Amino acid sequence: MDLISWITQMVDGSFITIKLFFIVILFSLPLGLCITFFYTSKNIIIRKITGAYILIMRGTPLLLQLFFVFFGLPYIPFIGKYLTFDRFPAGAIAFIFNYAAYYAEIFRGGLLSIDKGQYEAAKVLGLSKWQTTYKIILPQMFRVSLPAISNEVIILVKDTALVTAIGLTDLLQVTKTIVNRTSNIVPFIVAAVFYLIMSYILTLIFKKLEEIFAF
Repeated sequence: MDLISWITQMVDGSFITIKLFFIVILFSLPLGLCITFFYTSKNIIIRKITGAYILIMRGTPLLLQLFFVFFGLPYIPFIGKYLTFDRFPAGAIAFIFNYAAYYAEIFRGGLLSIDKGQYEAAKVLGLSKWQTTYKIILPQMFRVSLPAISNEVIILVKDTALVTAIGLTDLLQVTKTIVNRTSNIVPFIVAAVFYLIMSYILTLIFKKLEEIFAF
């Protein structure tokens, strides 16, 4: 009976985990793509600023970034009162900007893998820059980038557990509460099964996507 009660509580916590996951994916992937275009811009100032952003996001711990957004931003002089977020928005913001930097590097690698001759061929065919990017470059970039994106997405499922550090009642936070209350480690095993199921489902989805983009 206790196990059923634990699972019910953990399912409730999973909704927060899943909600955070989808919001981060929804915003970080397109943001990462935009950052890639900035990073490959011909404007050296834009490239330098974008490069600094990627370096900071990838070179500092995500947990530190979570603390900065939730605890640190409110203390910024003059504008801090406008940068105070509840736990969930703070977690989402930190994750979005962090993962966008990783996706930007993945997309950049995909762009660099495309033969420069394809740009010239598209120009000869009379395609505009937008048509070349949309019809020729992006599909190939996504195909090349898909395995790395898949890996980052699965890592994201596990990284969402970091929001427990700012008090968000996600799956891990609920699990810790149950363990502390019952002095029983079984909830940790159940939580591991939850994370494994989510990771397995995502693995299947990305395998299917890789098959689709292979043609």
